[in-house]
Amino acid sequence: MAAEDIGFGTQIRKSPYFDATVRWGATAFSVYNHMYIPRSFGDPERNFWNLVNAAILCDVAAERQVEIAGPDAARFTQLLTPRDLSGMAVGQCKYVLIVNADGGILNDPVLLRLAEDRFWFSLADSDILLWAQGVAVHAGLDVTIREPDVSPLQLQGPQSGEIMTALFGPGILDLRYFWLRETELNGIPLIVSRTGWSSELGYELYLRDGSRGDELWETIMAVGRPLGLSPGHTSSIRRIEGGMLSYHADADSGTNPYELGLGRLVDLDGPAEFIGKAALRRLNERGVSRRQVGLRIECAPLKGPNTSFWPVLANREAVGKVTSAVYSPRLEQNIALAMVPVGCSGLGTVLGVRTPFGDCRALVVEKPFFDPRKTLASSAPGAR
Repeated sequence: MAAEDIGFGTQIRKSPYFDATVRWGATAFSVYNHMYIPRSFGDPERNFWNLVNAAILCDVAAERQVEIAGPDAARFTQLLTPRDLSGMAVGQCKYVLIVNADGGILNDPVLLRLAEDRFWFSLADSDILLWAQGVAVHAGLDVTIREPDVSPLQLQGPQSGEIMTALFGPGILDLRYFWLRETELNGIPLIVSRTGWSSELGYELYLRDGSRGDELWETIMAVGRPLGLSPGHTSSIRRIEGGMLSYHADADSGTNPYELGLGRLVDLDGPAEFIGKAALRRLNERGVSRRQVGLRIECAPLKGPNTSFWPVLANREAVGKVTSAVYSPRLEQNIALAMVPVGCSGLGTVLGVRTPFGDCRALVVEKPFFDPRKTLASSAPGAR
């Protein structure tokens, strides 16, 4: 069967930017949250250099929003996440986890607070709309839960601040890291946030009228092209360099926050009751038996990201798995995120990785692999 014989029906949705991305050179798509998402504009390494040296515009409409609204929206939103939201202001964003009753991770979205009584979960790839609606059935809280007509774009890279200034004026540079504001561009209604899945300076533009997706894309490209903007896709190279998770790869419902070093996103001491609190308390007290680590895989440069989980070996026995691996042209290394037993997680530990092209030596190293303090993403635009 040829690749062109494999297709999808109407159950896989197209984003408001789909036609524009095809016009601008998208050559391959994946499926994320039941929607097409661009995965290639021809050369992943060129896409990476465009991102880290200038700026790229990415269709991430597949990061669907779950809106929690109503008089009890704040209480219900806190019920869904173990991160303490008591101090979250209107206009603020937070990276959060959503866990099940066993403490397993169901999603790792960015949470946006648009009003006292309205929140958006900007999702990774899992069906949290159904989860939230199910939880609400017996919660006894006055909330409305829906997927609004909202489709984000990511404008990422060191030139993104200059491009945003050209689009919105210099006042946009006052937007702080992990904050948002409501605005418009040529009458197109938007929420703009200082966030993104790149570990670079960047912004997300949440389109609030899907009929204007093509217009928004073309407007941004027309303004940004002279300033170095390229069409692009989320970069596996850059997100692995930054140690950023990809749901279903690096985390799933069988993974808990402590295994990923994300205990800071769990508040066990506060008064808030949330799903999974008792389980997370037990997990915290017991400690973990495995841990996510960074690996440097010593072999010829990988030709692309892994498409299956590669066994991690200790004394030639499989003890864990590589969840994400790629060659970083900037670091000139094969880098990977892996889940291994605690006893194999110390820095400098020598392990092996069983790849499709043979067994390779691997070394446990610090992660994130580049800019561990995220100074590029959090610093003032233009301060690179």
